[in-house]
Amino acid sequence: MTASAEVPGRPERPTGSEGPQAAEGGRKPRRRMNYGEGREALLNAAVRVVARGGLRKLTYRAVAQEAGTTHGLVVHHFGSRDALIEEALAHAIRTSLSTSALEPGTGKVADFSVGVSDMVIADPDIQAFQYELLLEARRRPELLPQIRALYDDYFDATRRELSRMLPEDAGQPLTRLIFAALDGLVLHQLVFGEPGTTDAAIEELRGLLRLLSADGHEAPENDS
Repeated sequence: MTASAEVPGRPERPTGSEGPQAAEGGRKPRRRMNYGEGREALLNAAVRVVARGGLRKLTYRAVAQEAGTTHGLVVHHFGSRDALIEEALAHAIRTSLSTSALEPGTGKVADFSVGVSDMVIADPDIQAFQYELLLEARRRPELLPQIRALYDDYFDATRRELSRMLPEDAGQPLTRLIFAALDGLVLHQLVFGEPGTTDAAIEELRGLLRLLSADGHEAPENDS
């Protein structure tokens, strides 16, 4: 770190994460963003605010502080709190599905849901945000269509991968059962930690899928 020149009688301007604003209550310094960068940063900030404090903590000022930018920029991008909520949810859907381990596409049981515990470790906020919004949809029905769309995408991805592994197309009940097990494990890891427990449980789930698989090299050798 190099020292910057100071102008007599004028406070040094903060740079990066340092400076007076960063020192006051952990507040992040404001910075100028271009349009694309600003929108993405604000959506990520909204996800973190909701994940850590619940939807009741989601305000323009909270998002601006988390992103290290101005209150006015949040208003400029989203216009209303409801629009911010809806766009943050859509952003979470895109992000979560792009990193999902539900559909490796190989049709091999051994590949199913590999990396789920690592996904939770890497970005717990995006997972917690979805559970917060899932519960909030019980109180705010206008959120339900997007939540349903999110879970329908999860169900579809799960069903497609199961159908690659199993002798017949996986039906809705089996799909819901398998996904509910994974969803519960993610929630438990968010609350309790213990990624090793998640990995062990998913391996048990793969064992059950091997029993259903018609692929000889996937099935146990003594399976008749």
